[in-house]
Amino acid sequence: MRLFRTAAVAAVFAALLVPTTAHAAPAASAPGDTVTLPVTDALARLPVRSEDRTGYERTKFKHWVDADKDGCNTRAEVLKAEAVVAPEQGASCRLSGGAWFSPYDDRFIQGPRGLDIDHLVPLAEAWGSGASGWSAKEREAYANDLGDDRALIAVSAASNRSKADQDPSTWLPPAVSYRCQYVTDWVADKMRWGLSVDTGEQAALTEVLGNCPNVPVTVTLAR
Repeated sequence: MRLFRTAAVAAVFAALLVPTTAHAAPAASAPGDTVTLPVTDALARLPVRSEDRTGYERTKFKHWVDADKDGCNTRAEVLKAEAVVAPEQGASCRLSGGAWFSPYDDRFIQGPRGLDIDHLVPLAEAWGSGASGWSAKEREAYANDLGDDRALIAVSAASNRSKADQDPSTWLPPAVSYRCQYVTDWVADKMRWGLSVDTGEQAALTEVLGNCPNVPVTVTLAR
């Protein structure tokens, strides 16, 4: 499991030790800047706008690419990073065997064929939240984001297809115990990419986070 998910419990306890009077760090504004905020403050800083998915096509987000030219594309890189039992790697980065934990539905999956790589904030959602105005290269970078472990996640194909392109106002992970982590990561991913939320999404995130520890999130801005 990758850093943000293996460190989730530690983050919860760290948040409980933060004094309630602490001031939030100043907002960063340039790509590459890093900011740490309590998740509720991070949500409050996301711009609120109506969502428009007009013109969206999945092909406008090129994926999966082999950005580092090591023979393994983004999908394979995520599978290798998140395996709880390492798969065997053959020619052309063909993976076999191995095991993964799908946190959306609290299941272990044997072998890579039963897995999808989910864009935590779906491509259609990103498009409607600001990515429609990005360059093709920026959309490619978003669709293959290996720079933040929260952006892409290996989950069961069934749970990913149930989610489809929905935001938290209409879909949350069936595993109730994962919902705090899910919405916290959602807020972090939107902050990383400068994406907006609509009013229904904002209300749903606020409601779920109201029952969660106000953990700090650290984000390196992508744009």
